Amino acid sequence: MAFASFDSRPAGAPMAEINMVPLIDVMLVLLVIFIITAPLLTQAVKLQLPKADAPAVELQPEKIEFSIDAAGARYWNGEPVTRAEAQRRFAVEGTKPVQPEVRLRADQSVAYRHVAQTLADAASAGLTRLGFISEAENPVDRP
Repeated sequence: MAFASFDSRPAGAPMAEINMVPLIDVMLVLLVIFIITAPLLTQAVKLQLPKADAPAVELQPEKIEFSIDAAGARYWNGEPVTRAEAQRRFAVEGTKPVQPEVRLRADQSVAYRHVAQTLADAASAGLTRLGFISEAENPVDRP
């Protein structure tokens, strides 16, 4: 049985276009499955947690003020120390669970090697929280 067609090509010729209808049907079915299953994946277990009035314990890191004066003398929180003593103290502080913050104050005329040695000693002890303390060049008066 032959069907009439407005197409000018012969009926037995191969079709050159891709039929998109089955692909669109599969995509829509997958979209519906996703819409139905997505809310099931986001559900959490509902718990009635107990109430407590205790404040959270927050460990504050210790602050170490390390100073180097113009002559190259080192000070640990204002106490004079040698480089060997500072290395030993850095090693002790590096083993603590909460590492202290080392604040380095260096005189502007101190040789850079003293600062570099101090930074190397702290880094070799495992301390990573190092900061430099300086003064503002031109203090700004604020109302």
